[in-house]
Amino acid sequence: MIRRWIRHHLPSAEHFERLPLLRHFKSHLAHPNLWALNRRSIAGGVAAGLFCGLIPGPFQVAAAFVWVLVCKVNLPVAFATTWYTNPITIVPLYIVAVAYGDWLLGSGANAVMHPVPDWDWHHFSGSMHALLDWMLSLGPSLAVGLPALMVTLSVLGYFAVRVGWNIGVRFSWARRKARRAREQG
Repeated sequence: MIRRWIRHHLPSAEHFERLPLLRHFKSHLAHPNLWALNRRSIAGGVAAGLFCGLIPGPFQVAAAFVWVLVCKVNLPVAFATTWYTNPITIVPLYIVAVAYGDWLLGSGANAVMHPVPDWDWHHFSGSMHALLDWMLSLGPSLAVGLPALMVTLSVLGYFAVRVGWNIGVRFSWARRKARRAREQG
């Protein structure tokens, strides 16, 4: 039932083929795993989205797209999963990344957190430069913590989907078995 609902609401390959920027990838978008609703494809899409969601700036979806084309995992799930980072969640996630980096590096002193620069879409290059300067001010803690957090979230998300899927399948089997026993008994 959930699978039918998801399949009904997910965009199709034809939807993405109509987008001007993606017409060049038409042959790649036809791969069935990019649209499959199976354990491996969904888990891979979640992993791609969780990893690429922490990429700074507006490059998250592009990176997820590359991951999806290389690994042949679910495209819409990867895109949707990148949305866990937004203007509200990005700063706490980067604070967690800095703390994770401090922990991995064995640093006793916490990094000094300067205020996050304001983003101005009219001055994109200046905003990117300010964001890069802010990230560099956090030093090695962020340089180590951010990639480590990306990998950790990706691996945890992948296995959480796999385990959750297995639990769902076992629950469905048990429910079906109980229904059959009631019908026969």
